[in-house]
Amino acid sequence: MMQQLQETTSYLQHRIGSFAPEFGIILGTGLGALVNDIEVEYSISYAEIPNFPVSTVESHSGKLIFGRLAERPVVVMQGRFHYYEGYSMEQVVFPVRVMKLLGVKKLFVSNAAGGLNPAFNTSDLMVITDHINLQPSNPLIGKNLDELGPRFPDMSDVYNEELIRQAMVIAEDADFDLREGVYVSVPGPMLETPAEYKYLSIIGADAVGMSTVPEVIAARHMGMPVFAVSVITDMCTPDRIKKVVLADILEAAAIAEPRMTRLIKELVRIQ
Repeated sequence: MMQQLQETTSYLQHRIGSFAPEFGIILGTGLGALVNDIEVEYSISYAEIPNFPVSTVESHSGKLIFGRLAERPVVVMQGRFHYYEGYSMEQVVFPVRVMKLLGVKKLFVSNAAGGLNPAFNTSDLMVITDHINLQPSNPLIGKNLDELGPRFPDMSDVYNEELIRQAMVIAEDADFDLREGVYVSVPGPMLETPAEYKYLSIIGADAVGMSTVPEVIAARHMGMPVFAVSVITDMCTPDRIKKVVLADILEAAAIAEPRMTRLIKELVRIQ
């Protein structure tokens, strides 16, 4: 694995020359428009990158973007990988590990999620303050990569409190609501049953999705501070469950996207 990571990192360093990204950004379902705010210097298809998986989800573009957001150097995953696509956990988090080897110091993650908290509404933004991992595995299973991090990384402060505090100030200044809550990650790809939604709420989750937690675990293993935000694309409380199709999720994400873009852009600016 380290050999593959180093091979991929060397390839990308050759492609981007002296460009040195400080921030990594992962864009979730329907949230790819942040790229429009980036001064793009390099755009590389996942298919061109050695050892990289390729996105199979129709709403994920599958490009690694290098450029400047708010005049700060960033690398952006326009499209992520999911366990439900058939990839191993090591493949899912491979790009995050490459980001670290490229010199990225902080990771920003977005996703689309179902709302379990009855106080939420469709197209709300929720800053993730903690998570519950219900994926069938995690990227640290197996031989530890000592070059990346310790065998038993602490997870008591996964989501950076200072970044969360800054995000709340940005939202207040911009006059939009920013929820806070716990995100639960499930395997998917099917959406949950009403009984499962009830169970997830009982165990303490405010939103449910099929991503994010593996990448965050890998990032924290490597000591990278993390900020993550969910766009609530459908409500999963008993009185508001309805059949959901991808078009509905993309529509809800599009409504929230300008706020999410502003939030991440301003966070990057002030780091």
